Amino acid sequence: MGILSELKPAGVWKHFEDICGIPHGSGNEKAVSDHCVAFARAHGLKVWQDEAWNVVIIKEASAGYEDREPMILQGHLDMVCEKKPDCRIDFEKDGLRLGIDGDQVYAEGTTLGGDDGIAVAYALALLEDDRIEHPRLEVIFTTSEEVGMDGAWALDVSMLKGHTVLNLDSEEEGILLAGCAGGCSAGIRLPLTREKKKGIKVILTVDGLKGGHSGAEIHKGRGNANRLLAAVLTELQKEINYACISIAGGQKDNAIPRECRAELLFPEGASHEIRRAEDVCSAVMKRMAPEYASSDPGLSIRLHTEGETEAGVFTGETLEHARALLTALPNGVICMSQDIQGLVQTSLNLGSVKTEKDALILRYSIRSSVSAEKEALVEQLHQTVQQEGASMDTNGDYPAWEFRKDSPLRDDCVRIYRELFGKEPKVEAIHAGLECGILASKIPDLDCISMGPDMSGIHTTEERLSISSVERTWKYILEILKR
Repeated sequence: MGILSELKPAGVWKHFEDICGIPHGSGNEKAVSDHCVAFARAHGLKVWQDEAWNVVIIKEASAGYEDREPMILQGHLDMVCEKKPDCRIDFEKDGLRLGIDGDQVYAEGTTLGGDDGIAVAYALALLEDDRIEHPRLEVIFTTSEEVGMDGAWALDVSMLKGHTVLNLDSEEEGILLAGCAGGCSAGIRLPLTREKKKGIKVILTVDGLKGGHSGAEIHKGRGNANRLLAAVLTELQKEINYACISIAGGQKDNAIPRECRAELLFPEGASHEIRRAEDVCSAVMKRMAPEYASSDPGLSIRLHTEGETEAGVFTGETLEHARALLTALPNGVICMSQDIQGLVQTSLNLGSVKTEKDALILRYSIRSSVSAEKEALVEQLHQTVQQEGASMDTNGDYPAWEFRKDSPLRDDCVRIYRELFGKEPKVEAIHAGLECGILASKIPDLDCISMGPDMSGIHTTEERLSISSVERTWKYILEILKR
């Protein structure tokens, strides 16, 4: 018996637990893709699997629904893999350790992958149960959604007949999404020149931040650990002579980083400078604490002395370029929409920084619902990067999903929600990226809505999935298919 075996709807939770037992981080989806193919074949369903490990499964309409418009159900197979520092799970080999806390399902020490494992679980449960009334179901499971939507770009849709899509990749029950931003990823590479020095190795750490999804939560003012550490380095530089061995923070460009760490080298016998550095860190912490008291009450800035060593450190000029890139490049919300109240229009997130032997690598997620603004922001980064002797490339570009003024699917979903739950759903557009824009470029006259159950803390180790919301959303999906 699984941990989730007593939860309802039983079929959905069974498939969700099965998926959680299969490693399926971005780029590592073959096993979960094969699992879905095996499921389809075991149930006598038509199935296609491509070289990108996308899966398409077809189930013909139930009796009496043969003349209805086919319904496309879509979600993605990959998850964001984040874990706590003391967690020993190997995302390449190990499944997740699930737990239940009241109305919440979580994974011990890691992300849960409710984004978007619950979509796959819903779809498999629908395909499995022959008692459900439904039109022709065309189920799409895409890959690498979290790292550029590569699967959606590679997807062949020639076997599909439908022009109506339920995208099951949203995280708030009662909100129907009808538009989203486009975006891309940017990689910046600063060549490193090093020199050998002896001294005292000191570790500077900024952590205790909430982090979060760079699309859904970029407007909440949460601290970016990479940026905050750069601010501390700048303050230290004003008063203390130090060198830098490495900087590392964050793992994914689309997740607001929770922690960042720098290995510094102080001159031999520099106990006074180290004490002064501790005073500077305390002063910076005291200054920042009120600013982040609400968004990141756990913010911590600290130094730890490891002892004497010899190491290859950034030259002074290289360190200046590194600090300039980390502090001068924009980050966070750039502008808000003038058409939809409360919607972020353009933003970027410095999601990860890592130090290689000969280069400092920065990764950004850039988003905008206005393509011209996205292009202008990319050019702004490019110009600044060149001035600091670095290079930049972009990848994973995906289009915005434009809001349709006339949407029969949206109207039906609003009506059904009202009749089922006795209240109005909200219809919104979001700043996070969804694959609907790519699907719309492949399927003419596409009518699409995105929905899902309540989730919190996605892309972080605090991710939670509401048990009761999963059940209500299941009932809602059944009614949409039935009506």
